[in-house]
Amino acid sequence: MKRLIVTFMFIVIFFPCAVLAQDQDFGLGFMLGDPTAISFKKWTGSKTAFDGGVGWSFGNGGSFHVHADYLIHSFNLITLERGKAPLYFGLGARLNTEDDTKFGFRIPLGVSYIFEKAPLDIFFELVPLFDLVPSTDFGGLEWSIGVRYYF
Repeated sequence: MKRLIVTFMFIVIFFPCAVLAQDQDFGLGFMLGDPTAISFKKWTGSKTAFDGGVGWSFGNGGSFHVHADYLIHSFNLITLERGKAPLYFGLGARLNTEDDTKFGFRIPLGVSYIFEKAPLDIFFELVPLFDLVPSTDFGGLEWSIGVRYYF
């Protein structure tokens, strides 16, 4: 069952990435922290985006991790002379294959810096987790810092 869930999540994450990468609003990069993962982001409007990651969580002995989020950005709270620094929040889901596979939702809160003259962004986020499987419970707090290149 675990292998079936992991295979399904790979298809759900990577197939859309291959299709969406043809657009200038698609970024691909990496994130370090918990989890450490390949990261993607697809802007769907001027203030909204989907992001996700596939990688490894080092907590509790290590495990495969995959997540996807819907994000809303606020560009008005931090003003800069160059680039943009939106704060963002959202709602998403995650799958973690620890000893007991965990599935639940996440509430990402973060800030990113979008370079003015380069197709890059860097970001930092904190993410409270709420597990639904194998039991309903507060799943802890994840954090990551990352960078993405936009095609």
